[in-house]
Amino acid sequence: MDEFDRAQELEALHLAASLAAQTAASRPLGASLAQCDDCGEPIPEARRQAAPGCTRCMDCQDRAEQRKRGGL
Repeated sequence: MDEFDRAQELEALHLAASLAAQTAASRPLGASLAQCDDCGEPIPEARRQAAPGCTRCMDCQDRAEQRKRGGL
């Protein structure tokens, strides 16, 4: 194994660690809310089960993600 192989291996390890950290940070832990934090409307049970720890309804979550990306 030469230095380029070791560099590629190290890069792959860093990438895997970064992706794991990002995935863990993007999954809130705990119970989902029954009402949206932003608009106060009920969060459907299907969403609460599909996205444990959610705090927003789908509409508000979409708007928040668009703002985060600079879309609104």
